[in-house]
Amino acid sequence: MWPSLSSVAIFAVIGLSRCYDIKSTVHDEYIKIDENVTLILDVSGDFKPSQGRIHLYTVHKDLVEIVPADLPLNASPPWQFSVKALSPGHDILTLNYTGTDERINVDNAYVRLTLLRSYDLVTASVAIGWIYFVAWSVSFYPQVYENWKRKSVVGLNFDFLALNLIGFLLYSLYNCGLYWIPAIQAEYFNTYPKGLIPVQLNDIFFSLHAALLTVFTIFQCFIYERGEQAVSKVAKGIICLFAVVLGVAIILSWTASISWLQFLNVCGYIKLTITLIKYIPQAYMNFRRKSTVGWSIGNVLLDFTGGVLSMVQMIINADNYDDWNSIFGDVTKFGLGLFSVVFDMFFVLQHYVLYRTETVSTAKKRGMRILPNNLAIHIPREIETEKTGSALPLVP
Repeated sequence: MWPSLSSVAIFAVIGLSRCYDIKSTVHDEYIKIDENVTLILDVSGDFKPSQGRIHLYTVHKDLVEIVPADLPLNASPPWQFSVKALSPGHDILTLNYTGTDERINVDNAYVRLTLLRSYDLVTASVAIGWIYFVAWSVSFYPQVYENWKRKSVVGLNFDFLALNLIGFLLYSLYNCGLYWIPAIQAEYFNTYPKGLIPVQLNDIFFSLHAALLTVFTIFQCFIYERGEQAVSKVAKGIICLFAVVLGVAIILSWTASISWLQFLNVCGYIKLTITLIKYIPQAYMNFRRKSTVGWSIGNVLLDFTGGVLSMVQMIINADNYDDWNSIFGDVTKFGLGLFSVVFDMFFVLQHYVLYRTETVSTAKKRGMRILPNNLAIHIPREIETEKTGSALPLVP
């Protein structure tokens, strides 16, 4: 019996739709200068040798040497070739296919090449990365402990807390969206076909942990003495502005005017803006009170450690990969890190020099009055009290 016309059509469609995907067995490779690495191309399906040809090439012409640069497809897969690193940097190896078989697809045949001077510098960079990750993560606890020990949050600026909470919530949203939502990941790879998701599991842990600790610190503000402190009108206005921007971005994303990936980028930009301004209220409050009591110096020192090490890591990577453009070409990340470090240095100056605090034992020796929170402030001059006219050291 002759097959029906529909059966013939189905088999014809299946035959035409069969695709041979040529792809690299790895998509990322680290190569030291003057080192040769063998890479492999393979193909899916029962591919038969053909008369086609593959040409291998890179974005930059002087960073690597590829041997052979052309691979004939008349041999059975897999196909091997070697890559030699000539200069440090970043490159992408891709290929194009020349032939008549339209079923061959080479979209996944690429390798991101990281060309480096030293593997030891890579190890140092990774170690430094983990150290500053721990420093930044632990930096939230000294303030929590300080509040608990004093049973007071007087001296801790509420504008800083409010901005910090919004910043870390948006940062968490950005990280979780890129790491866990397939639709957003698909948008990212459509925009950057050969890119990597710029979020790792430790980024998610840090942002969620930071948001949680900030929420707990705000909870302490409700149960401990806070005096007359409150979120300022200026901070409320800034927060309302951020809310309007986020609201507009959500509507645009919901109506498909922009992608959800672009919405997450808006969240990231707001987080960067908050990083630029969040320390200002606390620094001004310390100046106005002439005191850093209530603002944990442990938080500052750990944040300073993390900030310095993050910049050291960037410098090591820039030297190892000859990628100084990552610092000077796009100053955003380095500049934000430097900005935070400068503020930390200013807080250290306020705490240890301008408004230096004394321990109970030292204060007693100097004859200073001790408050219930067991803190006193060293002032190089005495001030006259309005009620008695007597000279007393200034205490918070």
